[in-house]
Amino acid sequence: MSDKLEDIRQKKREEILSEDQQSGDETPSEPVSVEGSSHLDELVESSNVVLVDFYADWCGPCKMLEPVVESVAAETDAAVAKVDIDQHQGLAQQNGVQGVPTLFLYADGEPVEQLVGVQDESTLKNLIEQHGG
Repeated sequence: MSDKLEDIRQKKREEILSEDQQSGDETPSEPVSVEGSSHLDELVESSNVVLVDFYADWCGPCKMLEPVVESVAAETDAAVAKVDIDQHQGLAQQNGVQGVPTLFLYADGEPVEQLVGVQDESTLKNLIEQHGG
């Protein structure tokens, strides 16, 4: 049963990825909600530069950061992923997230920056540019 479910998930991921490629966009222009550890791994592996936003719905600073993250997704070549720490506590622990918002920047599959707290748009865009995004 779980093998069938994993096969269905894999086919759906491939469909979504091929739709993105057919539309001419290499990276999504909107933040992607992460569905779990393997989904985050796929995003990091499939994009040159990925900004991951660990957030919580109850977090005021996270809400302040949301329009900045959306703008970065729309205006840069980086993929932007959002991880709800309440839904994915294990993923937050794996990444050593102790407070929100926490942002990780991945380049070529490796974490290169970690930022805690609200960041301004120019800071994030400059970091993404430095790492090839």
